[in-house]
Amino acid sequence: MSTGRAAPLPLSVLDLAPISAGSSPVEAIRNSIALARAVEEWGYRRFWLAEHHFVAVGSSSTATLIALVAAATQSIRVGSAAVQLGHHSKASVVEAFGTVDAVFPGRLDLGLGRSGQRRTELLDAARTPTAQRPSAEPERVVDGLLLPQPFAAAEVLSSPLIGATAAALEFDGAIQPDFGDAVCDVLAFLDGGLRVGDVELHAVPGEEADVQVWVFGSSKGQSAQVAGAEGLPFVANYHVSPATVLEAVDAYRAHFRPSGRLSRPYVVVSADVVVADNDSAATHLASTYGHWVHDIRTGRGAQPYLDPTTASPLTAEQRAVVDDRIRTQFVGSPSTVAERLDTLARVTGADELVITSVTYDLEDRLRSHQLLAAEWGLTDSSR
Repeated sequence: MSTGRAAPLPLSVLDLAPISAGSSPVEAIRNSIALARAVEEWGYRRFWLAEHHFVAVGSSSTATLIALVAAATQSIRVGSAAVQLGHHSKASVVEAFGTVDAVFPGRLDLGLGRSGQRRTELLDAARTPTAQRPSAEPERVVDGLLLPQPFAAAEVLSSPLIGATAAALEFDGAIQPDFGDAVCDVLAFLDGGLRVGDVELHAVPGEEADVQVWVFGSSKGQSAQVAGAEGLPFVANYHVSPATVLEAVDAYRAHFRPSGRLSRPYVVVSADVVVADNDSAATHLASTYGHWVHDIRTGRGAQPYLDPTTASPLTAEQRAVVDDRIRTQFVGSPSTVAERLDTLARVTGADELVITSVTYDLEDRLRSHQLLAAEWGLTDSSR
């Protein structure tokens, strides 16, 4: 039943086209399209797709899947969360999104993220002598929002899978572009042309496409700073790095300069959620989330999502690796999850929230989004 909230904060969806154990990429892609159709009906503002490669998700060819989702829906905004600029040339990104915009004008969000550059920086930092590294922030609760200790991501980024992925996606000898420069080049292509030496290049299609550019980030570093300096909307990834969400949004706001695209800061914050009819049912559906994150954090990458009815519980050692992510996942009845999302929005000052929800069965994933939409007041989705 709808809560009757007046003008609720917008909710959007971030999807990975997850592959469940025993399923296939074909089914995962079709499931994502079905989810996009449903959440459009239920009042969600955007449907974003994450870019991952060589793991058990179906959203690797993000621009292609965005086009398929746009074709299957009517008005919901569709976009990337996010295109990893270290894996694509700036021209190819603008041309791909410009092509889709030509058929579905005014509906695309071009989310941009760092990839190889961030990996290099973290690995270099990991080689710094321990005595010179800053100590990790202790866990804390800020006005009801849990900010756990930061996770040491360098160990994951040094895994053989990540190294092989980078080698397969990048040309031999290629130099990672500076993220700030790459974002500026994308904006130049969209706005009227990129000058290379004495030549001005025009993206065809792409130039003057009605595409909204976003920047995604997990810390107070370059992504947040570039988003602010270029006057772009910013997405802070609480679901990936809950420990650093506040410093990320603070850095973005501190560096913000009005632009032709945006007159004031606009912040979207992400959250992992699973909603069911009651807390117990939701807890059961979410019980293999830790297994999925454990595979990612131990260098195997996202594996097929396990059935909570048959999967063995995590060991204490495994649980310790993913405890921060489990405790910052929003799981429960519609009212339980809505209350926690309210806290996230209040503490971060978010203008919008984007949720990602992974379950073993598609029907449970659909039901999770439907229940939350009704509770949040997006629409009467209880029927």
